[in-house]
Amino acid sequence: MKRIHLSSFIMLIILDIVSCDIYLHNPRGSNNRLDEQTRERANGNNNFDSQNNERGGYNVGSLFYYQGSTLSVEWTNQHSCNNPNSNCELILQYMCDDNIRDGVTTQTIPTNRAQCENYNCDSDRRYRMHENYAYYQACSQRERNKGLFTADQNMKNQETAKSTRQNPQGTRRGYECPEERDYYPYWHYSPWVDIAVMTNDVSRCHYYKNESQNVKSRWGCVFPLVVMEKIFNKVVLPNDKEDCEKYELPKTIESDIRKPEWKEFPAHGVSAPDCRETEYTRDNHLGNGYGGHPNMYNWTIPGNLEHESCVLRIRYNISTNDYPSWSTNASSNGKVPMAEKFGFGNETQATARGYTFKNNPVVKIFSGLNFDLRLAINTAQFGRVFQDRSHTFAVRKRPDNLADATIHNLNVRGKRGNIVQVYPGVEYDFVPNDLEIGVGDYVHIQWTGSNTNPNNNDGQGLAGTDRSNIVLLGSQVYPEGDSNSNAEVYGHFGVNYPMKAENSTLLGLSPEDALTLAFVNPGQFRGEVSELDDAGTYFNLPPRKVTQKGTYHYMCTRNNNFSNRDQKGKVVVNSGSYTTDAIGKMGGTLSLEPGIAKMVIEENTLESLTQIRIEKLSIDEGKQALKKANRDLTEGDDFASDFFIINPDNLISGEGKTFTLELKLSDDSDGVDIYHASTDYSGWSKISANIGDGVARVQASSGGVYVARKETNVGMIVGIVVGCVVVIAIIIGSVFYFRRNPSKWQAVRTTCRNAKRSTHSKV
Repeated sequence: MKRIHLSSFIMLIILDIVSCDIYLHNPRGSNNRLDEQTRERANGNNNFDSQNNERGGYNVGSLFYYQGSTLSVEWTNQHSCNNPNSNCELILQYMCDDNIRDGVTTQTIPTNRAQCENYNCDSDRRYRMHENYAYYQACSQRERNKGLFTADQNMKNQETAKSTRQNPQGTRRGYECPEERDYYPYWHYSPWVDIAVMTNDVSRCHYYKNESQNVKSRWGCVFPLVVMEKIFNKVVLPNDKEDCEKYELPKTIESDIRKPEWKEFPAHGVSAPDCRETEYTRDNHLGNGYGGHPNMYNWTIPGNLEHESCVLRIRYNISTNDYPSWSTNASSNGKVPMAEKFGFGNETQATARGYTFKNNPVVKIFSGLNFDLRLAINTAQFGRVFQDRSHTFAVRKRPDNLADATIHNLNVRGKRGNIVQVYPGVEYDFVPNDLEIGVGDYVHIQWTGSNTNPNNNDGQGLAGTDRSNIVLLGSQVYPEGDSNSNAEVYGHFGVNYPMKAENSTLLGLSPEDALTLAFVNPGQFRGEVSELDDAGTYFNLPPRKVTQKGTYHYMCTRNNNFSNRDQKGKVVVNSGSYTTDAIGKMGGTLSLEPGIAKMVIEENTLESLTQIRIEKLSIDEGKQALKKANRDLTEGDDFASDFFIINPDNLISGEGKTFTLELKLSDDSDGVDIYHASTDYSGWSKISANIGDGVARVQASSGGVYVARKETNVGMIVGIVVGCVVVIAIIIGSVFYFRRNPSKWQAVRTTCRNAKRSTHSKV
């Protein structure tokens, strides 16, 4: 590519003695691991370049999910995001193909097809494979983008897209293309479908969305595969249209086809990726994020996706501000300007003091002193990409009876061992650890584990094995402030014994399902069940409808030893419908059931990423909530809508900025007003609303409670007022008449006395 190409993420400055990592925990990330019984993975080059710690990853992890269900993607990243100490981008993608597989060996798939069964590496099930053979052939013979910044890395004789600043020698990992791995959005074809981009700088979101191959096709200079194999490591094909159309194979290469094709690779034909701010994580901390909660993205699996062989990828791109990453290109190779940034008069002065952009520079930070400090810098890692990929998973069509159901996935993360033994993996936990659902929603409970953990890893039951189950925890010990209002609380985190089955109910599931979750059926008939040893590594309870409101605390009876962290989770079941999402500067929409309520937040309304929740309570539930809060709403005579609660209360800080809230009214629109209070139901006030067609539209700037009230006696009052006006007019006119005609007044008095006697006699 002749032009300077700046459409790349530039990554973080790293000391080359430090390993900065990202690990998928749900779905389980492989980190190139495949059922090894050692703590270190057997082959870090097995399938992709993770640049992660050798001990990372999980042995196995294949599950299946239903179309349109919600999957909580969880990970840990070692360095910061949404933090001024570094720039950060996280990219989530997936890929599906019939030949995607985990394989049965840790050996890297060959590039010599003669080493594969039936002379076809794509179909040789022994080897793990994500990208395919033709994809790597195209990458390894395509001219690298020479407009990219490569610092002082030696790229001599490394002319193809196999070589990058991070991988100058073009080391192969599976059929991955190093240039595509290191830069996003990539300018040539990629089989990866974008899910989300999370960035410190949302001003780039429009660019990411518009350039994603989800919506924009790619082009490439290619020959048929049979020719590509003949020219492997012999020629370099142009990466732009003009040079491709002029190119012809050297005469030394025998081929019936001499000229390549400038070929279009269509867009994936799906929506542009979600783009939002990254959530805050601190640097040098490979653990949970802000508030102790896991780093998570709730992925709604596409409703039209159906495939048995898919894989998820997360990439972590980090950089500092030591140089302007988005405007630095090949023109700065070997000569990144340092003088102005560090206060020198010119580059000569900066260089004399060691302020040059190269590996391990020696700097003189004190003028006039013969005192040198050597900086541990590797320009190959000055701005860096890390990645992890899941084991394969399937996406299946919903059963007919679940066509319109809301399905939540509930899984298990982690592996056997204490924190030292499993690190940088995690100990056992349920995912999501706090799950919020509604009555009538479905929960799909499913997990898997391994029989080949190191035998000396701590844990209960048969050495080396992962097992889990679910039972309700013992009775509540003290009140919990986070329980949903007007709901029973079942179980309590502060205990480690399960509740007696005859006293418990779990999500309103049947007793048979409770037994299945407790004993992990089907296990071995009459096998060893006390510690689940004879249960299988894989468990699946098909989606079950949740029928009972409440807060449920549950546990795993096996992984409940204080030499290991106990394994517990919580499900909050609401009676009303609700939705929640993280929305930031890019704006977004939250909707409750078609036509019930909609909240539209325009771009640049919010200052930062905010977790927003909107919930509907029925009129009766709203009245109960008012009573419980010892509050009242006296304006109006009756409720004309459900109650709608938006969290947080303090939603918008920018002056003059609002969001649009649409609420369905339960009555006609005559005499209806909208009232608002904080989420504790205090401070009710009437707010302006545009009412029509059974919908109230409000421009609001805060969360809280919104409800419609109706003056049910408005018509009667109006009639009374009109009647009074008529009566008063008659009375005033009569006074003037009888003053002028006194004899007539005497006749009226006589008539009224007779009417009074007549009325008394009838009563």
